[in-house]
Amino acid sequence: MKKYLIIIVTLLGFKLYSQNDLKGRVLTKDGSETIPLIGANVFWLNTEIGTITDEEGKFSIPFLGSEEKLILSYIGYKSDTLSLKENKLVVRFLKESDFESLDEVTVTQRRKAIQKSYLEAQNIINVNSEELLKAACCNLSESFETNPSIDVNFSDALTGTKQIRMLGLTSPYLLISEENIPMVRGASQAYGLSFTPGTWIESIQITKGTGSVVNGYESIAGQINTEIKKPFSDIPLFFNLFTSNMGRQETNIQGNWKISDKWSSGLFIHGNQRTKEMDGNGDSFLDAPLAKQVNILNRWQYTNANKGWVGFGSFRLMQDEKTLGSLGFNPEEDRNNDTFWGSQIDTNRIDTSLKIGYVFPELSYKSFGFQSAFSNHDQEAYYGFRIYNINQQSFYSSLLYNSIIGNTKNKFKIGINFSYDRYLETVDSFYFNRSDRSVGSFFEYTYDSLENFNLVTGIRLDSHNRLGTFITPRLHFRYVPKENTIFRLSAGSGRKAANIFAENQSLFGTNRQINILDNGGSIYGLNPEKAWNYGLSIRQIFNVFDKSGDLTIDYYVTNFIDQVVIDWETEGQISFYNLNGPSRANSLQLSLDYNPSEFLNLRFAYKNYDVKTSYNSGFLQRPLQAQNRFFANLGWESRRNNNQAQWRWDLTFHALGKQRLVSTIRDLEGSYAPAYGLWNTQLTRAFTDKLEIYGGVENMGNYKQLNPIIGIDDPYGINFDSAQVYAPIFGRMIYFGLRWNL
Repeated sequence: MKKYLIIIVTLLGFKLYSQNDLKGRVLTKDGSETIPLIGANVFWLNTEIGTITDEEGKFSIPFLGSEEKLILSYIGYKSDTLSLKENKLVVRFLKESDFESLDEVTVTQRRKAIQKSYLEAQNIINVNSEELLKAACCNLSESFETNPSIDVNFSDALTGTKQIRMLGLTSPYLLISEENIPMVRGASQAYGLSFTPGTWIESIQITKGTGSVVNGYESIAGQINTEIKKPFSDIPLFFNLFTSNMGRQETNIQGNWKISDKWSSGLFIHGNQRTKEMDGNGDSFLDAPLAKQVNILNRWQYTNANKGWVGFGSFRLMQDEKTLGSLGFNPEEDRNNDTFWGSQIDTNRIDTSLKIGYVFPELSYKSFGFQSAFSNHDQEAYYGFRIYNINQQSFYSSLLYNSIIGNTKNKFKIGINFSYDRYLETVDSFYFNRSDRSVGSFFEYTYDSLENFNLVTGIRLDSHNRLGTFITPRLHFRYVPKENTIFRLSAGSGRKAANIFAENQSLFGTNRQINILDNGGSIYGLNPEKAWNYGLSIRQIFNVFDKSGDLTIDYYVTNFIDQVVIDWETEGQISFYNLNGPSRANSLQLSLDYNPSEFLNLRFAYKNYDVKTSYNSGFLQRPLQAQNRFFANLGWESRRNNNQAQWRWDLTFHALGKQRLVSTIRDLEGSYAPAYGLWNTQLTRAFTDKLEIYGGVENMGNYKQLNPIIGIDDPYGINFDSAQVYAPIFGRMIYFGLRWNL
């Protein structure tokens, strides 16, 4: 997993293997993005002492003294010669060579937009901002369309909200964080992924299996961490426009200012709206809600590399409004009567955070970091005559210390976390008021042979007012028997308190009766959830016709010891109760990446899910879960000319196998949804490295689910249900956009 203090990794980015070694990082800039140069040469002039940079651009080389000159070089870039008076951190940006002045031809290798970890013990997939430009990535929930590790589905037929799954499990079983601070959890589970605009994202790290104990006890299936663009390294001004035939418009303005040599600030402004009523299937209900959102983020960054300090402060305001339901529904006139069925979901959110990191200048393998965050999430919503309001106030803080044991092959992290959440919920005519408090301490040990073996093992001790006192162990192991063959093993446990209403808000788009089978648990009368996750990953890097590729096999098993079962099996009802019997999620993924040429990339994946739970009616495959999925992506781009002009094109295919359906008046018992496939494509024209336009089509074949809403003839009757969705609601979407860097 990425280091807990990602701010230190990003800006200081080095590890010290001995106190006499010189450490540093070799980078370059591509527009607004900071890119590590992999395999750059680092050597002392007129000596045979040298090294190359790793996948993060990092290097380690013996320090020969202030009289020597250090050379940094990379094919296609201007070399840099440094005279260093003392042994201190080196962070250098190389500039591309002026090809017009060169007599020879240079050969360069493009960095992949999705990179699988090579050196880490954990199974991590790094997604950079270049990958996010390949689709209509308006927000975080739409950032995974070209990534085979994450499955994206619509949660219901009303809100247009996309839900993500990994290893066959929904997002509540993932730890979703922003710069390693827990973000999408509790009240924000249903819509929180749509609250982070895609243009704000610098990179995403996806960790399969249980994550590090540093980040908490909640990750069961994995972790998704997003990095927001940094004022220190981002471009001064960015402007983005987006529009689609579905009536959605979006504007993004981002500005960054260097106030001094140590202080920088950034302002991010996002706005979107959907004003067009769409009813492509003729059921008299909106296919997507009328909506508008305003999102403002202000960031401050302090960097003092000489003294080892770095810090971030952020303040964010977000307002999101959705109106959904019948065509012609007017909230001011039709609420609380049965003329039209309608709904409004209004969310206001405030987020603040502070992060401070310090690296000891003379002992740079020692560091500490502190981070804290506060958020207030307030949602008011009604669905026909149903009501769901929730307010969540959260505070999180963490203190971390890094050092070594004996030598830098043996590292450790130790620290403490504190979290507080207060929930106020209104569910129809019922009220729920609770506070969750937890204090946890952790220790994580890392052994790195520096050759072919890594081990990361950690343990947490947490005390929670509802979950009790418990221990969370985690283990990650990496072995490289040959240079291009990587084995990984992982094992660990995770726990969470189920927020049954916040995590399943699609139930309010139904008239099902809610049943909570109280078994004397601590949360809604239900027990906390606990599971064990085990994983095996084998990656083989190869060359065919002198072109690189890799084949990866991932197999993960999640076994639940305790679980809150969400039971849709009985018509007209939804029931929540404690697990009584086995529950598992087995995930197999085969993926192949291959680059036939420098400018062409092919990506394929097949996934098989065996996800079964013990319901009162039997041990059944989870409903609305495709057991088989296939993914393919083709990416092509032209060579940039002297003006940096370029064409880019992407084509993505998703195929979903049949999905089990629960019994309703629409679907008989034992019914399955048909298998189907979806095609998406996008074409981008970059006129320079500062200006580009793009256009694309999602769902090119215009595939739509027939009769997605059950009981539309009587929306206030017991059979009304908009949650049984297995395919897109609206059909072909055509979109256009503009990006402009100033």
